[in-house]
Amino acid sequence: MVIGSGATAVTLVPTMAEHAAHVVMLQRSPSYVLSIPAEDRVGAALRVLLGPERAHRVVRRRNIALSRGLFKACRRFPRLMHRVLVAHVRSRLPHHFDVDTHFRPRYDPWDQRLCVAPDGDLFRALSSGRASVVTDRIDRFTPDGILLESGQHLAADVVVTATGLRMLAFERIALSVDGEPVDVADRVAFKSMMLSGVPNLAFALGYSNISWTLKIDLVAEHLCRLLDHMDARGHDIVEPVCDDPDVERFPLLDLNAGYVARGITAFPKAGSSGPWTLAHAYEQDVQRLRHGPIEDPALRFAAAGRPAPVG
Repeated sequence: MVIGSGATAVTLVPTMAEHAAHVVMLQRSPSYVLSIPAEDRVGAALRVLLGPERAHRVVRRRNIALSRGLFKACRRFPRLMHRVLVAHVRSRLPHHFDVDTHFRPRYDPWDQRLCVAPDGDLFRALSSGRASVVTDRIDRFTPDGILLESGQHLAADVVVTATGLRMLAFERIALSVDGEPVDVADRVAFKSMMLSGVPNLAFALGYSNISWTLKIDLVAEHLCRLLDHMDARGHDIVEPVCDDPDVERFPLLDLNAGYVARGITAFPKAGSSGPWTLAHAYEQDVQRLRHGPIEDPALRFAAAGRPAPVG
């Protein structure tokens, strides 16, 4: 038995079903699940026609455009995309399967992360009978399984808890500036990669709505440009300063998933304007981090032994 309905559970269940007699995915509430091809045949053909390097650039841009297009469609037309995604699941499962109970979420698409099933492996496992889904709440564990609030008892030889993710800001690293502890939750993220009032610190936070590493690449590029800029001008210290009283503060992630709600208050904040904003939008970050200027009115540069200039 696997408890959960997120990406971990959706990945585990079909893999375990290949070896176990039967696998039950026990979920408290449904998630959106989208089937995508495990092998990119278009990409394979382009590699033959264009060569690996050029094909990589084309396929990468196409995949980014598809992912961003799906996200924007879900945000702009949530009711339509809800029907499309649920209909997609219905087309992948037998007619008698209770899709409305197990695969019709109560939230809009991309209010939480969208789960992906390569080649529809989860749906194949459910259709074959090697796996099943139960949507209910747990009352308690028993010696041989789990008792649900509905009164149903699920027997289980092994229980895997694919849930309960706990987010930690900076892995609980204790930050300090000149001996004074830094309350990370009280700081604002500059270009979503540095902290207000904390000099010479950069971090990388990936996207919540597209490949995580796309943002990491952009942050690494911008950090290298920043270091080159400092070397060229003899600067040893760089510090973002958020001294605009009109900048409002918002959570760093805009998902309403339970694990985000439980941990996001310990994270830095995003701001309402300027370099403090955080859009989780790749095309915007390309302009800001890859092509945008290094210097900013909110950045203070200084050489070691000299105070950072104000303004």
